[in-house]
Amino acid sequence: MPMMVKEREYRQMLQPLMIPTGTTEKRIESDYYVEGYATTFDKPYLLYEYDNNKYYERIDRNALAGADMSDIIMQYNHEGKVLARLSNKTLGVEITDKGLFTFADLSKSSAAKELYEEISNGLITKMSWAFRVSEDAYDRETRTRTILKISKVYDVSAVSYPANADTEISARSYFDGVIEAEKREALARQAKLLLLKLKLEV
Repeated sequence: MPMMVKEREYRQMLQPLMIPTGTTEKRIESDYYVEGYATTFDKPYLLYEYDNNKYYERIDRNALAGADMSDIIMQYNHEGKVLARLSNKTLGVEITDKGLFTFADLSKSSAAKELYEEISNGLITKMSWAFRVSEDAYDRETRTRTILKISKVYDVSAVSYPANADTEISARSYFDGVIEAEKREALARQAKLLLLKLKLEV
C-alpha cells in the first residue's frame, strides 16, 4: 500500500532482499553485499480494500523509461541515515524484465553493517521504493490503477514487515475520488431506472 508525502509515493513490496551465496555473481565486490527487487512490473497487487471492494495497482514495465534515477539512495524504512548511494557506487539499480533490481555494498558505515547483519539473520527480508508518478490510468472494471510513467526514483529501502499501517491513509486518499465517482454513477443509474419505471406505470 502507498504512502504519499509531497507527491512522493512509497511502496512496501513483498519482494525478497537477500545475501547471495558464493555461487551467485555479485554486481559489486563486497563482503557486505545484498540484492533484491524494489518492485516488479505488470503484476497487480492489492493496494486498498473498502466496502468489500478490492483496489489494485500495477507498475507498467515501461514506467521507468526516462525516469530520473541519477542519485538514488538506500535507507531503512525510507528514513534515517543513507546506507548506500548510487553516486558513490555503493548502490546499483538495473531495470530488468521482472522489475527494478537493486544491489548494494553495506560496508561503508556502522549503520550499513548493522543492516547487513539484520538481513543476514533474517530479521529484515523485504524491500520498498519511493518515487514520483507523472502518468497513471485507472481501470474501473478491474479496479486497478496502472502507473504508466514515473518521473523520479528517490530511494530503495530495506523495510520491516508487515508494511507500515500509515500507508493505508494515502491509499484511501487516492481512491476517495474513485469511490465517490462510482457512488455518484450508481445513484444516477438508480435515478434513471426509477424514472423509467414511473413512466411505464403511467
